[in-house]
Amino acid sequence: MRFSRPLACQAAGLVALGGLVFASTGHAQQRDRPSRACMSEIRQLCGSDRSQIRSCLQERFAELSDGCAGEIRERMEQRRGGREGRGGEEGQRPDISASYIPAKVSHTVIYGNHQRQQIDIYAPDDAVDELPVVLFIHGGGWSFGSHENVQAKPGHFNKSGYHFASTGYRVLPGAPVEEQARDVGNAIKALRGQASLGIDADRIVLMGHSAGAHLAALVATDPSYAGEAFGAIRGVVLLDGAGYDIAANMADAEPQAFQIYNNAFGTDPARQAALSPVTHVGGEDAPSWLALYVAERSEAKLQAETLASALGLEGRQAEAVPISGTDHSRMNRELGTEAGAAQTQAVDAFLARVFN
Repeated sequence: MRFSRPLACQAAGLVALGGLVFASTGHAQQRDRPSRACMSEIRQLCGSDRSQIRSCLQERFAELSDGCAGEIRERMEQRRGGREGRGGEEGQRPDISASYIPAKVSHTVIYGNHQRQQIDIYAPDDAVDELPVVLFIHGGGWSFGSHENVQAKPGHFNKSGYHFASTGYRVLPGAPVEEQARDVGNAIKALRGQASLGIDADRIVLMGHSAGAHLAALVATDPSYAGEAFGAIRGVVLLDGAGYDIAANMADAEPQAFQIYNNAFGTDPARQAALSPVTHVGGEDAPSWLALYVAERSEAKLQAETLASALGLEGRQAEAVPISGTDHSRMNRELGTEAGAAQTQAVDAFLARVFN
């Protein structure tokens, strides 16, 4: 569910990032206020000290979820008078909103009682035969994010002849990572029951970004989460994840990244191992893997190569591929657009091999 209620009045003061103003007074116009969910995300990333938020966001803007980053870009554009495509100010990301037309949800499948336990399905126009499906798992540090933030992906993959689906899942603090992975497994089971919608229930590729990449990799290496539906996972696309070997990641993580992982995985080595996809490699792993990573992100590079190497040694088709000229958020946000040509071409080629 997308949250749109404005953040309740806090204390007087404004925190600016470039041309954007985060308002915390009751006198500011509503358009200048990010949503409650977005402000909560910003606090998780940068803390609650308003004097530090501006510099933190300038340095870590790319780590925001797509939904929160989109809110910020929209407000930047509003305050610049609606000029599009400028995106050149420090801390801003280029606007790509004109590069695609958002697709419409064809069906929504509910697989649990929580509002996050639902799947949006986007069907190609005039589809006749049963078609395979790409199931997307959003990121958000295991604690936020939305299955509605799909950008250009539905339209692009529909044009390629695939169904596109995006699943929500419960997040921290209400649901530990084990339950999040179980939600993804249950989403796969629910998706397999939608043959009446023209979905080929035996040809599913999981695609995940960031924390969603970790969940995709975990579910595709540990059959306990998807159960009898595990065999339908024909391939896995990982978009700049860095959580395939949790203990190794945490050992080298910067303080803020360490805190995110500590919140999600704790300090128990046994639990960290159980939630690390590399631990489960060698069992009933999905057969085909593509792990994309931002070329300049050393931790993502190491994690992707570690996972791909382990899978390769077990006879799986697995490749770790660097993508230059992008960042952690753009890797996902620009998939299916001209701006994301490198990752789009790599994913398209992979899907063609897996599905055909």
